[in-house]
Amino acid sequence: MKSDLAALGAVLLWSSLATLGVTLVHIPPILLTGLGLLIGSAISLVGSKFKIRELLVPPKALLIGVYGLLGFHLALFAAFQTAPVVSANLINYLWPLLLVLLAPLFTKSKLKFTHVIAALIGFAGAAIAILSGGGAGFSLEIGYLFALLAAIIWATYSLMSAKLEGLSSNSVGSFAFVSGALALGLHFVLEQPVAITPQDWFFILLMGLGPLGGAFYLWDYALKTGNPQRAGLISFATPVLSTTFLVIAQGKAPSFEIFLAAALIVVAAWIGRSVK
Repeated sequence: MKSDLAALGAVLLWSSLATLGVTLVHIPPILLTGLGLLIGSAISLVGSKFKIRELLVPPKALLIGVYGLLGFHLALFAAFQTAPVVSANLINYLWPLLLVLLAPLFTKSKLKFTHVIAALIGFAGAAIAILSGGGAGFSLEIGYLFALLAAIIWATYSLMSAKLEGLSSNSVGSFAFVSGALALGLHFVLEQPVAITPQDWFFILLMGLGPLGGAFYLWDYALKTGNPQRAGLISFATPVLSTTFLVIAQGKAPSFEIFLAAALIVVAAWIGRSVK
């Protein structure tokens, strides 16, 4: 199914974000987001064969796009700066679960008991993958509210974007361009300027074409042509693959917890296979 392959492609690209982020850890996060989104927006030029008129979107759609792309990253960065990263990331990965549970409120899909069970198993797998990195610890931190906000934003953005009729996935380019421009503006207000080397630009380009670019187009296609609940179950694989890529990049072997997490994700996808 093409929509499932698109969702999986988005997941694979998102899974590279952490590895690229470690390489670019010295670049302020809002600046990195702004540059990545601006680069990612250029993909729509190729997709539309440089027909700018096809990239123009109604104000309502643009607001939804900026709400999703910019709002999600700002909330997530705020969470990472005010709470333990591992724990905040775990809360952030409630978004696939929320996507599955909230889908009936935004789309014609129905919520069945098997979907809830699949989503919970998938979240358990994601949790094991994230916690296998160590360093998790929960306390009363405002950062957890930001992480929950990020999860809510991405889940609701995904469901709202699936309902934007008459817009091709190239419209994501408009969302990314405006969000990237706003992020750069916020960078100059909130962050200190830094020097960017040619090597940095290479990895920023990869980030812009991949997890902060191409992934959004694939995700949009998956949501508009498939079922959001299926996409939500598939997306639980993101933290598993992300952790695996990080471990391999560090020259280590994946742990037992990673294999267990992957097994749970597969089980969740199998249980939820009936979602049309």
